[in-house]
Amino acid sequence: MSEFQKLLAIVVVFLTAYFMPAESGRFQGAILEAFRMLNEYARLHVLLCLVPALFIAGAISTFIRQQAVMRYLGAEANKVLAYCVASVSGTILAVCSCTVLPLFAGIYSRGAGIGPATAFLYSGPAINVLAIILTARILGFEMGVARAVGAIAFSVVIGLIMAFVYRKEEAAKQEAFAMPVGEEPRRVLWQEIAYFGGMVAFLVFANWAKPLEPTGIYAGIYEIKWILAGISLILVAYTSIAWFTRGELVEWRDSTWFFTKQIMPLLLGGVLVAGFLMGRPGLDSGIIPDEYITMLVGGNSLWANLFASIVGAFMYFATLTEVPILQGLMGSGMGKGPALALLLAGPALSLPSMIVLRQIMGTEKTVVYVSLVVVMATITGMMYGAWF
Repeated sequence: MSEFQKLLAIVVVFLTAYFMPAESGRFQGAILEAFRMLNEYARLHVLLCLVPALFIAGAISTFIRQQAVMRYLGAEANKVLAYCVASVSGTILAVCSCTVLPLFAGIYSRGAGIGPATAFLYSGPAINVLAIILTARILGFEMGVARAVGAIAFSVVIGLIMAFVYRKEEAAKQEAFAMPVGEEPRRVLWQEIAYFGGMVAFLVFANWAKPLEPTGIYAGIYEIKWILAGISLILVAYTSIAWFTRGELVEWRDSTWFFTKQIMPLLLGGVLVAGFLMGRPGLDSGIIPDEYITMLVGGNSLWANLFASIVGAFMYFATLTEVPILQGLMGSGMGKGPALALLLAGPALSLPSMIVLRQIMGTEKTVVYVSLVVVMATITGMMYGAWF
């Protein structure tokens, strides 16, 4: 940082401190709301969601052979296979925009092409089967179908555009990640499937949400979720001890710690900022009043859809919370087009995730990725609003 930048930072901090409305009840409430949101995030999403995701990311970075990643998700991989795998990942991983970040960092650091990697990044939180079903039941069947089709299409289109824009850089990346031919795998395939399957199963079952109705398969799984999660954790412990050397486990630990240091501070800081600006979803407690947002997203104008996309992109939505929030907004006059735009931009993005993404893939790629999501959500919202 240059001396001028240091001076500029000091001036900005001084002016912020000088002009902040410290006596305003709204301002004081927003500060408290920021810490309430951080508290809620820590209680609900860190131990059972983010921590397992960090361990999976560390394992991907340590144990998944680069040749395998390059074969299935690299820039030169079969495009149909790569984007099919990446675009439907959300049907397995019911994760939020923040929890998917360590998983994205893991496959990206092992050589996955920017196209399939960003398709996975979008689809992970966006294509959640339960969220889509909940959307159809509460907001209407056509909204649920539009969300499902739009999310899958978005992931593929965004990935293809990112791959095209950075095609020269991807070619250089292929050379940088090239590995010697004939590298012997340290374990057979079924052992790696069991090991990674145990970790993914724990992540899925430990975060299995309570169903709306106490009947059916989903409800049955919810009743025994902790038994299934416990079995999954035992499987991970057994496979780790039985099939990995001490040196490999130390490498796994160090890789997990690397991702934790890279992601956790930025993520928690981003949650604080998002809580201060917008408040927790469904509560009019941030520095920006909800009535302003509701007033700006009525109808189906370009501005309404763009504003809904931008607000959705910056807000943090825990998995499944976006549906009841949108139900309330639509009851207050929000148009169907802006509602779909927010559904397509919101779960896949958040201010905390943007801050971390900038650290993982740089400012330019992050800006391009976020812009693609916002623009496509805006256009799709306008089309949907015109049809319905």
